Amino acid sequence: MTIEVGSVLEGTVTGITKFGAFVELPDKKIGLVHISEVANEYVKDVHDFLKVQDKVHVKVLSIDEKGKIGLSIKRTQPAPEKKEFHSKREFHHHNGGFDMNRRAPQSLSFEDRLSRFLKESDERLMDLKRNTESKRGGRGARHAD
Repeated sequence: MTIEVGSVLEGTVTGITKFGAFVELPDKKIGLVHISEVANEYVKDVHDFLKVQDKVHVKVLSIDEKGKIGLSIKRTQPAPEKKEFHSKREFHHHNGGFDMNRRAPQSLSFEDRLSRFLKESDERLMDLKRNTESKRGGRGARHAD
C-alpha cells in the first residue's frame, strides 16, 4: 500500500512521548502524531487521550525526504462547534472578563491603538521587572566576574 499525503489510514499507537504519539501504519511504517494534532482541544498530556495499542484513524500530513511521516488524528474528526455567546455577560465570563473593546475602542485609529498597546506593554514589563528585582533583593542578576 502506498502512503500518500492527504490519505486517511488506520494505525496502531506503538509509543507515546511528551511531544506526541508514534503510530504504526500499514506496511509496518511508523509515523508521528504531534501533540498539537492529537485532539481538537488543548492536549497537555498525550496519555490523557491515547494509550499504546489503541487503533486510531490518522491523516497523512507530510512525508519528508528522509521518509518521516507526519500524521494527524484531529483532522480525521469533525471540527468542534464554535461557541456562540448570547450576551455580552456570557462572553466576558467565558473570556475571564477581558473586554477587547475596553482597551482599544474601534473609534481610535490604528496608530493610536498601537501606541496605547505599546504603552501598556511597557508598563506591564516595568511592573514585571520591578517585581522580579524585589524578589532578588533589588540588585537583579548582576554578579561580579
